[in-house]
Amino acid sequence: MPKTSSSPGTIVGADDRELTGAQRLQVHADALYRAAVECSRQHERAAKLSVEPAVRAEHKLARQMCSLANGALGEIASAYERAAARYQPEQTETWWRRANILWFAAREYQLHHEDCDAVSQGIDAQDPAALGELHVEYELAASALLAMRQAADAYRRAREE
Repeated sequence: MPKTSSSPGTIVGADDRELTGAQRLQVHADALYRAAVECSRQHERAAKLSVEPAVRAEHKLARQMCSLANGALGEIASAYERAAARYQPEQTETWWRRANILWFAAREYQLHHEDCDAVSQGIDAQDPAALGELHVEYELAASALLAMRQAADAYRRAREE
């Protein structure tokens, strides 16, 4: 069976002609929600491994899963951004406001995560100031991850209404 090729942001499993602009945006927002929850879950899992005895291979795989979840979050956030640029529902739509907050939180997390990577790569392990800067970056990334999780929970509640 040939593989189907679709770009990120292409809605599959539904006839696009049957979806309104609001429904298409909701599909993207729901995908962003799932990506944010999965990213958060993978990071929580990796954090638990750091305080419990675990096999080295499990640590490596947990880091890879975090990296994959981060990449997926970035792609889905970009797809949501493109979809939101094409359609903007009524300002009174609670789910839409919550989805935009989630998108912003996901972007903020991505930026802090990238900053952590950049500081980690250029760190001098002998310099206490560099280690302090790294610590601050990791705290900011953890805070952004928590904010993203809270935004995802708020989005879920808005969609349940």
